[in-house]
Amino acid sequence: MSFQRQTTLTELLSREAFDAALRQVLTERYHIHHPFHKLMNKGELTKAQIQAWALNRYCYQYIIPKKDAIILSRSEDPAFRREWRKRIIDHDGEDDRADNPGGIARWLKLAEGVGLDTDMVISRRKALPATRFAVGAYISLVSDNSMLVAVASSLTELFSPIAIGERVPAMLARYDYIDEDTLAYFTPRMKQAPRDAEFTLELVKDRATTPEAQAEAIDALIAKCDILWAMLDALHYAYVIPGNIPPGAFVPDAPT
Repeated sequence: MSFQRQTTLTELLSREAFDAALRQVLTERYHIHHPFHKLMNKGELTKAQIQAWALNRYCYQYIIPKKDAIILSRSEDPAFRREWRKRIIDHDGEDDRADNPGGIARWLKLAEGVGLDTDMVISRRKALPATRFAVGAYISLVSDNSMLVAVASSLTELFSPIAIGERVPAMLARYDYIDEDTLAYFTPRMKQAPRDAEFTLELVKDRATTPEAQAEAIDALIAKCDILWAMLDALHYAYVIPGNIPPGAFVPDAPT
């Protein structure tokens, strides 16, 4: 994925100003502002719409360790690799023990908790076409561009605790078929995401040592925000606006 360059810097920003510029991208573009996300937090989505979200978001969760493995494989720095591989373990788990699930297994538990067939979710065959394109674009973003772009694209984790802090209490309060066990995926993320974001932010600030590199990192974060936003655009169009579910995609109450 060759992402669109939008930012031009004529001089090197201080670390503080660069930090602020990255956070400003998230303030303006992070998907907590999307109408679908707002409907979810207000308790205004139907169970079928929640199911569609859980299914399509699984496609994103599924590729996260693949994405991180690509980044890991591109690094020549053992210290970086030791730190970054924690992300893969977080999502894949340490082993197959039921009492130590990774993020992917926890997300499948969420999908099951909202009434989806686990095998159907794992197959991803009923995901929206736009979801497939979006997650493919993310893999391409970290594969086809500089290492700085690949790493900076993960900085959406800076705002992940904000999204989780809004989502979990809202869903528990407003959807009577959802309980804490259903949302267990989010519990470890409240510690994992800040840990990862802090490491990544300092790394990006250390390595973006020219105006061009700082602009590249900012644009990488914009591209990642666009990917997350596009996924919710597709969900909103297909499942909130009647009559727009594409052929082959998940249809509520249809056989799996």
